[in-house]
Amino acid sequence: MSYETIIFSIDNGAARLTLNRPDRLNSFTVQMHSEVNKALDQTESDKTVRTMLITGAGRGFCAGQDLSDRAVAPGNDGVDLGQSLEERYNPLIRRLTSLPIPIICAVNGVAAGAGANIALAADIVIAARSAKFIQSFANIGLVPDSGGTWILPRLVGQARALGLALTGEPIMAQTAADWGLIWRAVDDEKLNQETEAIIAKFAAAPTKGLAAIKAAIRSASSRILDEQLDHERDLQRDLGRTDDYREGVDAFMNKRKPVFKGR
Repeated sequence: MSYETIIFSIDNGAARLTLNRPDRLNSFTVQMHSEVNKALDQTESDKTVRTMLITGAGRGFCAGQDLSDRAVAPGNDGVDLGQSLEERYNPLIRRLTSLPIPIICAVNGVAAGAGANIALAADIVIAARSAKFIQSFANIGLVPDSGGTWILPRLVGQARALGLALTGEPIMAQTAADWGLIWRAVDDEKLNQETEAIIAKFAAAPTKGLAAIKAAIRSASSRILDEQLDHERDLQRDLGRTDDYREGVDAFMNKRKPVFKGR
């Protein structure tokens, strides 16, 4: 399939999606949303895929919405931003957080607005030290969207979430890691190496188990402890019957490296 605003490939068990509008800091247009959705369709339909990487081309990860893709000007009628969220951004966040494989986001530069929150929707976020995260919505009179108001207080607490959202001040990758907003900040020249190591690990991992971990942790806040204990019981019951569990135990007992099939 041919793409104009993204680069997409599948190889060695990994889907790789690069936002590719570097002249616009990879900001989203309607076309980019459509192409990302098609790439996710390919990812879901290809049973060889066991992990996914999302990153950006050029000097930035994603600046959020391309404002030039909307007809907004003083004196004009307002636009229905809720429709944009309902039709494009919200479905994207739902897909990323529910996809039954681990998603890695390599933040190679600025991640602003919806771009920051799309990055934070990944399961593992690793960023170059020069990267910045900016909740820039307040600067144009908007509320953080794409899950921003939900995920920020859960990751960094209410005080820091309010500070980030109300001031629109950028934070560097190392601060984001120190606050628990992302998994890790690494030297710029090591971003690709560190990312590839994670991809290789997940592409050879017990995929069904990783999917269950992702789903259990992401849904835990909606349950009380007793409910979560029951949920863990049910998950372990299913996973204990998988080929990968038997392979993992056999490899451990025989002191060899396991060969997981993702089943």
